[in-house]
Amino acid sequence: MRARLLEATVELLVERGFAGTSTTLVSERAGVSRGAQLHHFPTKNDLVVAAVEHLTERRGAELAAAVAELPAGGRRTRAVVEMLGDHFSSPVFAAALELWVAARTDAELLAAVGPLEQRVGREAHRMTVAALGADESRPGVRELVQATLDLVRGLGLASTITDDSARRRRILREWADVLDKELAPCRSPR
Repeated sequence: MRARLLEATVELLVERGFAGTSTTLVSERAGVSRGAQLHHFPTKNDLVVAAVEHLTERRGAELAAAVAELPAGGRRTRAVVEMLGDHFSSPVFAAALELWVAARTDAELLAAVGPLEQRVGREAHRMTVAALGADESRPGVRELVQATLDLVRGLGLASTITDDSARRRRILREWADVLDKELAPCRSPR
């Protein structure tokens, strides 16, 4: 029941945003009584904070699964960048984005979202370094990895407004070429 409530919360965050997500709608979507929902999560913030934790785990698992599927060889950098672009334009990212915006003006939500997002950011950075075979002890490499993550987050944000997948693919293709050129002398063994 708890898992159904959390999944329903994430779905509604994607579909209706934070303001449009209510405990009543979550109960209906999850197929549980309002009393059962209140037993597990007495307030909307209790529900959303639990959903943030659930979403953090889900985002990490999805990213790790995508990294595990990456090809080896010459097209790996492009595959890494495209995988990150897909991850940061997914519905799960849209739900996280809703929580970021809501947390900006809600201290209780910020207290829950902030540390979890820092953890997600560190893990995404670590996975990206490993996937690219980047040696961060070399000057500028850490910044290139972080620029990559900032780029895909920004493109993910843009995708919430309009379908710009063709533009995103072109930008990511060019960025992958830049990364290959810049990281070539700084690669660690994969």
